[in-house]
Amino acid sequence: MKTTQEKALEIAQLCEDYKGADVTVLDVSKLNSWTDYFVIVTVNSSAHWQGLYKYVKDYSKENELEIHVPNRKTPDGDDWNLIDLGPIVVHLMSAEARSFYDLEKLWHAGEKLR
Repeated sequence: MKTTQEKALEIAQLCEDYKGADVTVLDVSKLNSWTDYFVIVTVNSSAHWQGLYKYVKDYSKENELEIHVPNRKTPDGDDWNLIDLGPIVVHLMSAEARSFYDLEKLWHAGEKLR
């Protein structure tokens, strides 16, 4: 059985295989109680993040991860989209949003695994 860390790294590799850029995995398990890993990926268009979402969704079904869908009245924008898998949160971000929010700096105390 795969560990959560192995699954996070496999999701990162999957995103990179499908042209996600600047893929980073942060272990944030010691910094909060609601998730263990962030997978941060730069995407270049709405179609790109939607395609990556599909691949992550397929991966989650095959690896016993459940996507937690937020109760939201307004749709997500194209700049930053989350896939909440419980112990793993995948951030699909435009280059502009990634630069602006700078999650790696915000969560700098997390261990960078990739």
